[in-house]
Amino acid sequence: MFAVGCSSRVADKPQPRPVKVVTVSALTTVDREFAALTTADDAVNLAFKLSGRVVDIPVAKGQFVNRGEVLAELDSRDVELQVSASKAAYTEAQSRLERARRLLQHDAISLQEVESLESSAAQALTAYENALDLLADTRILAPFDGVVERTYVDAWQRVQSGETVVRLVKPLSTTVGFTAPENLVSELSKPTTHFSVRFEAFPDQNFSAVIKSFARTSSDALGFPVSLRLTDVDSAKFSISPGMTCTVTVTLPERVSDSVVVPLTAIYAPQWGGEYVWVVDSNDRVELRGVKLGAPVGDKSVAILHGLREGERVVVAGIYQLYELQKVTILAE
Repeated sequence: MFAVGCSSRVADKPQPRPVKVVTVSALTTVDREFAALTTADDAVNLAFKLSGRVVDIPVAKGQFVNRGEVLAELDSRDVELQVSASKAAYTEAQSRLERARRLLQHDAISLQEVESLESSAAQALTAYENALDLLADTRILAPFDGVVERTYVDAWQRVQSGETVVRLVKPLSTTVGFTAPENLVSELSKPTTHFSVRFEAFPDQNFSAVIKSFARTSSDALGFPVSLRLTDVDSAKFSISPGMTCTVTVTLPERVSDSVVVPLTAIYAPQWGGEYVWVVDSNDRVELRGVKLGAPVGDKSVAILHGLREGERVVVAGIYQLYELQKVTILAE
């Protein structure tokens, strides 16, 4: 009786395994990612127009300066003497001209002499103004609000005309640069190509961008330099400065019409080799199906060239705990 009673017990019916699935979608675009770096919107190397000895550099690397602030100054004693001499010459020429004009009113001097003195006064004024310009050129002023990126000389060092003394950059940047391969250059300017930028400092924020410029030739065979301009940056919330690392995503229309895309978590790679996915049928049972992988799509998905159709459902969580024709319960899609 005991044996009969045990054999009559009904085994527990296996419960459906809960899984998460996604619906397979057509591959209409392809994302290609490139390492990038922000560059300065405005940057300038500043130099003196004169040769001379530097007497003061009142700024340091990394210092913020306002427009018109002095960045460097030359020894101006020789130029000041030139200004004084040219001013005295102009004052004397102007006095002679005034006396000649008074004499001309009484016909005590010829008009030709007055015109000659007018020419001399004009030349003296030009010399005086040039000397004042030279005096102004003994100082380098900031052309815009910015940050001193680098100073190239020290105080009391002698510099030549045109030699770089200070480099000034704007502290906020909306320009991103990266290097594109040859097969991407022809796609950059097309209206169907879209760009987005993600910074390591702001990993949860994607910034839209548009093409700013790109080179159509490459001299070093390492790629083609491309510049993008960020279009939707809230500078009060996101402080983006030159030199920040980021990732540029270039979205291109996909030419392979029968390709589909699935998350990387859907790919089942057993020990015996190959790539598979678990497909959920209309009765919520799973079927193991071999697929041919294509190129990655972004950093979380992959293209499927063969083996799947648009609209089918595949499992994306718990794929290594399933078996053929197992009943599942859909948790989320």
